[in-house]
Amino acid sequence: MTDFDESVVAAVLSHMNDDHADDNLAIVRAFAEPEATAATMTGFDSAAGEWTATVDGAHRSVRVPWAEELTDRASIRREVVVLYRAAAQRLGIETGDH
Repeated sequence: MTDFDESVVAAVLSHMNDDHADDNLAIVRAFAEPEATAATMTGFDSAAGEWTATVDGAHRSVRVPWAEELTDRASIRREVVVLYRAAAQRLGIETGDH
């Protein structure tokens, strides 16, 4: 398993939660909690991303595997985009430019 430096993890989480909150929710709805009303990315490792989903007012931790193992910092962005596009397709959401 690839561990990432804390500064890399913090930067990715900040970016995802500040700039891609809707993407987080789409991923969680498509692959873990279809009734989620909110989702915050809380972590990741080489195998999966982790989110806290809000369902019926309660918080639930979910883990969604990447399509491919993360091996370096560049692979993080690639796999998040792959996961989001798969979620959007599953949910019938237009992806725009990601």
